[in-house]
Amino acid sequence: MMPLTVLCALRFASVMAFLDHIAACNRHDLDRFRPFVVADHHVGWVRGDVAWHLEHHPDTFSVTTEAVCVNRKLTDPETRSQAADRVCQELSAQWNTPSLRGERYRVARRFSDQPLMTLDRGVVSLFGVRAFGVHVNGFVHDGHKLKLWVAKRAVDKAVAPGKLDNLVAGGQPAHLSLMDNLVKEAAEEADIPETLARTAKPVGVISYCLEDQWGLKPDVMYCYDLEIPAGFIPNNTDGEVEHFTLMDVEEVVHRIRTTQDFKFNVNLVIMDFLMRHGVLCPDNEADYAEIAHGLKRGW
Repeated sequence: MMPLTVLCALRFASVMAFLDHIAACNRHDLDRFRPFVVADHHVGWVRGDVAWHLEHHPDTFSVTTEAVCVNRKLTDPETRSQAADRVCQELSAQWNTPSLRGERYRVARRFSDQPLMTLDRGVVSLFGVRAFGVHVNGFVHDGHKLKLWVAKRAVDKAVAPGKLDNLVAGGQPAHLSLMDNLVKEAAEEADIPETLARTAKPVGVISYCLEDQWGLKPDVMYCYDLEIPAGFIPNNTDGEVEHFTLMDVEEVVHRIRTTQDFKFNVNLVIMDFLMRHGVLCPDNEADYAEIAHGLKRGW
């Protein structure tokens, strides 16, 4: 790895670009939302226009000017989940809200909490619940150089088509552990064998809160570092990645500072990697403290 003293000697021009990426991931106005409550637990946020539609389903939701609550008569996670699915299917047919995608996300304040119900991945932002995910920084030591494997997303992806991405990343299904999900995504996205994938090290958590077309995305990304052997070449197997590039860390820094080439939240994951590996440090980044604090946002 390049010596820390050399890395800290690097000087970059625009000091605002990193904070711009953080700001872009945290654009929202909570005044437009009402708390979403399940079994007396505040677990999300529902926008006012969505709440108006939920009022027409009193068997599933109790809607007031103060909050949107799952009907107390629905007393267990499975019945709550099934009832919410039925309502979301009706909303999709009548109002063109997102359709169900067949993948379940847990509804809980923290990943370690027992889920109060599950929601289909396609409608998570309608209820503004925390969506969890795993992101893997695949890095290589090439002599004194530090390099990152960068994926280019397929152009037919629903979100951020054609943008640059981490080596491996994916939303967190309700039924898997974080590591089991990482192993699954590593195999599907980069053809990484399980024995290698399980050497990934958990290195932290990044959170942000972004308003999208239908609601709120208070996302939590569990970050991992995976050192890739010099001779290993990743290969996509699920059609979601166009190709992979082994990129010098200096080019990664330049692309994040000066372009929108990376998927919006991936910028944050890589910024965290750059700070932890000494590529960004207080001596070469005026906004170092603000960046560090900005990577831990949310509602």
